[in-house]
Amino acid sequence: MGKGERFSRVAVATLAMLAWTIRGADAAQCGNGAGGFEGWKRQFSEEARAKGHGPAALAALDDTHYSTATISADRGQKSFRLTLDQFLAKRGGPVIISRGRSLKRSQAALFASLQQRYGVPPGPLLAIWGMETGFGAVHGNQHALSAVATLAYDCRRPDYFTDQLHAFLTLIDRGAISAGARGSMHGEIGQTQFLPKNILQYGSGGDLENASAALSATANFLKAHGWHAGAGYQPGDANFAAIQAWNAAQVYQKAIALIGQKIDGGE
Repeated sequence: MGKGERFSRVAVATLAMLAWTIRGADAAQCGNGAGGFEGWKRQFSEEARAKGHGPAALAALDDTHYSTATISADRGQKSFRLTLDQFLAKRGGPVIISRGRSLKRSQAALFASLQQRYGVPPGPLLAIWGMETGFGAVHGNQHALSAVATLAYDCRRPDYFTDQLHAFLTLIDRGAISAGARGSMHGEIGQTQFLPKNILQYGSGGDLENASAALSATANFLKAHGWHAGAGYQPGDANFAAIQAWNAAQVYQKAIALIGQKIDGGE
């Protein structure tokens, strides 16, 4: 190798390292406690401004706080370690099935239109609705933007929730969601508990606090994740993968499939 070639390679490597260092210095750094949140928020606000978020979104970000309740819930989630029978008992599976069957009858026209449009039968939609919010009874009372910002700052899954935070700020920019919106511990919003990025992708501009809009968005999500009209959705069936995309916890996936089956008339 000639001297000029060696110099060229060293120069390229040095420039690459310098660029990485600059990016690392500019990027908001994650943390594992409340102490660094305000400093992170100032850094992230500059990144958000550079990405084109407007004054309303930036002001909303400035008003966020570190949510210890969100971190506690994120580190907990003990129910996902239960057996299926234990999980169904804890989450009120029999009640969801009974109420789901009643809603399937009383809202037959809505579910028929959703099945015609997306190919998703009533059972899984009602199972998700019942499991997520008790059919709209419990939406959560956390400041959703603070929950998402806290998880974007936290070192456990910063990349995933940074995307969610930018999506939330985009929704605020568009006037599609209130900066003070309330949701669950991880910042999910609406009747079936959508994270911000999923609202952008599958919400179709509807108010997800409205049941029909939320169910339409949920059916849209399942179809986008490979739902095939007429195929089964139990473990091993073609449509179970779409349910898996909804939630990563195996016991939750199986519960949705089983509850949906019983609502749809299977045993």
